[in-house]
Amino acid sequence: MKPLKPSHRENKRYLLIKGEDADKKNIDETIMEFIGVLGYAEASPKIIKSEKGKVILAINREALDKIRFGFLTSNKDLRIEKVSGSLKKVR
Repeated sequence: MKPLKPSHRENKRYLLIKGEDADKKNIDETIMEFIGVLGYAEASPKIIKSEKGKVILAINREALDKIRFGFLTSNKDLRIEKVSGSLKKVR
């Protein structure tokens, strides 16, 4: 199988999420509640690193605004502290 061309690859953005409710279950529920199943598949969120009260999440670039708004409208203690195009800068 041939590798994908750079123009066909997904562009990822990395989010640093902090808060008392920062865990996989709460993040997935927040995203699903706001954008639904189809939007969740489009965003393709993946948790890169998880510590107590801090999570690094990778999402598709086109869904960044929807994800941000979903976190703002939720009543859970989740804040997006930083957004970056590289994993090294978000740490």
